[in-house]
Amino acid sequence: MMPGVAAAVVSGCTGDLSALDPAGPSAASIARLWWVMLGASVLLFLLVVGLFLLLIVKPEFGRRISPRSWILAGGLGLPIPLLLILTFYAFWQGEYLLRGAGALSPDLARVEATGTRWQWQFRYPDVSGTPLTVGVLHIPVGRTVEVAVESDDVIHSFWIPRLAGKIDAIPGHTTFLRLRADKPGRYGGQCSEYCGVGHTGMRFEVRAHADEDYAAALGLEETE
Repeated sequence: MMPGVAAAVVSGCTGDLSALDPAGPSAASIARLWWVMLGASVLLFLLVVGLFLLLIVKPEFGRRISPRSWILAGGLGLPIPLLLILTFYAFWQGEYLLRGAGALSPDLARVEATGTRWQWQFRYPDVSGTPLTVGVLHIPVGRTVEVAVESDDVIHSFWIPRLAGKIDAIPGHTTFLRLRADKPGRYGGQCSEYCGVGHTGMRFEVRAHADEDYAAALGLEETE
């Protein structure tokens, strides 16, 4: 039974929409944060269970410590430093996703993503002719891509689990997300904010191309 459970757990960490199977630095930062938080929670759980078992086996141990000391040590001294460490680590990792996470790179590729019920449209302002693709986002491999996310109607949420975190598409407001694919391939994306009856079908595909294939891919889309 245990091997089957372990296999099920491991299989759930991979796949086209798995945030724990990163294919770029932004998604990798999220995966690292998840594993660090999991490790911290397991450590805290084991500590609490260990103290509980110790008090059952040796009740006199608990009696030697005053209730005030238990509250200060267990309720404040233990969780607050751990939470502070995790919070600062989360902010540090989150810098990979923010628009202002560093100086503008000369090879930055810009994309405009617009959510509308129930599909995603993508424009490429850096490419002459401003080609438009629907349901398919083309990006160059090995370059940072800045996605300007907007909505034409209701709140949507732009998410490519293997490449970056989520960011909301808010009507009348533009939000920004940075991502990068480390190798050519196809990656699944979806709207992760319930937006109506067509929400489940509001998916899209990211196609990461080598530099020499990127412009050609956009050119093919223009002629379709």
